[in-house]
Amino acid sequence: MRRIVLVGVFAFVSVFAAFSQQITRFGVVDTAKIYQAYFKNSAPMRNYESKKAEFQTEINKKTEEIQRLRQQKNDALSSGNSSQASKLDSEITKKTNALTEYTRAKNMELDSIKNSLQNSDAFYKKLYSIIERVAENEGFTMILSLQQGNGILWYSQSVDVTDKVIAQLGM
Repeated sequence: MRRIVLVGVFAFVSVFAAFSQQITRFGVVDTAKIYQAYFKNSAPMRNYESKKAEFQTEINKKTEEIQRLRQQKNDALSSGNSSQASKLDSEITKKTNALTEYTRAKNMELDSIKNSLQNSDAFYKKLYSIIERVAENEGFTMILSLQQGNGILWYSQSVDVTDKVIAQLGM
């Protein structure tokens, strides 16, 4: 009888061990959060932010100049100087068009810089290598991206390895 119980317990433990090895562990990673943490203090991101601030300063200067010309036009109209008001109106139109073109060109330049940062092959090679290492160390068989997880309706924070990936990236 004792032998049958031991065999039964052994069989149960063996079956349980076999099933526990079959259980797939999923993890999730927030690649947007990783991207933000990784590039936040990088030289390319500082360059991007510097250019963005420089462009905004120039846009502000041009906008103030247009506002000053509008005030001069209003003053000219108030004093009855329609000839001067017409000249100022022409200059306002010219400067407004130049500002629109400058803004469009600089936004395209900033978008190009941002896209090159986001699509850095070296970064993604490093990222995927670290995700693989974290997944193996934590015993996950699959890591899902939250950004491409249209099918993820819910997940436990216990499977989110984002912070571990950021830590291993050196952030």
